Amino acid sequence: MLSSPQIRIVGALLLAATLTAGCGSSAGSSADSGPTRKFVADNGTITIPVKPKRVVATGYAVPALIESGAPLVGISTWKRGLPLMGAAERKSYDELPKIAGELAAETNYQAIAKAEPDLIIIGVPKVVLGDINMKRLTSIAPVVAIGPTVPKAWRDLSQKQADAAGALKGFDAVRTSYEQKAATLREKYKAVLPKLKFGHVGAYGEVAKGSFEREFNGSWGTNVTQDMGANYYGRVKVMGKGAKSVSEYPSIEEMPGAFGQADALTYSVDVDGSVPPEVQYVLDSPLWKNLPAVKAGMTFPVRYTEAATYRQAELTLDAADKAFSRLLK
Repeated sequence: MLSSPQIRIVGALLLAATLTAGCGSSAGSSADSGPTRKFVADNGTITIPVKPKRVVATGYAVPALIESGAPLVGISTWKRGLPLMGAAERKSYDELPKIAGELAAETNYQAIAKAEPDLIIIGVPKVVLGDINMKRLTSIAPVVAIGPTVPKAWRDLSQKQADAAGALKGFDAVRTSYEQKAATLREKYKAVLPKLKFGHVGAYGEVAKGSFEREFNGSWGTNVTQDMGANYYGRVKVMGKGAKSVSEYPSIEEMPGAFGQADALTYSVDVDGSVPPEVQYVLDSPLWKNLPAVKAGMTFPVRYTEAATYRQAELTLDAADKAFSRLLK
């Protein structure tokens, strides 16, 4: 029979063992999710489940993981991407619990904990991570941050997000569909597009400041049409980070210098085909109307220029194909 001191010692040992077991089986350790692996993310090298079973996603990871068929149990809202979603993706989006708003600062930690994830994938720019309580998130589950960099990088980033979520099979199917369509269109326009020097007017100019957005290769409005064979000449005058490395904001007076050498001009329009005010400002300018490409009738509106997944980018391909089709006549 144990003495009182011995009973206290055994009790303490049992309590320590219970606490250790509790820590080891917490959502943050992913011990309940089976084997783990090391994954390199924006926030370091993170130990994550090999096959996650319950994934929470935010930001740009939301549409990518919905398309890939990841085992999602919670997502942030992603209103900017709703017009680009197909019926099936929109149904999934609507049905999934919302655990955060549009901004990183609108993260609902209690809702995330309630979802009981074994992996959290944050799809926001690295500079925004400071708005997130990472310590609190990592106490719930392993967190990998995989956010946007340059616009064209959505290809690699969406693949990395799908990889972390264990959804590469679904991702590969969507990517293959896009690549096949792009190859078909590249063949269709091979005698036309590569011969032209393109310029692009983006949708983020500032009318109040009298500026417009010029996008080069690799930007939002250009990277998908590039897959068809289009090439946007020139480069930014002052190299910045992210989107600022592939787009710039000249004053409207600089338009002749920006697009004077262009054989053809594309410009971003909304999903419904309407022209955003920032672009209409350019189209209404006498300087635009006097450009050689405009006088030659070589201007082409392109929808879905904010595509950030392969399925969305298929919509961009279709829209560009429709816009460019008259070049073949």
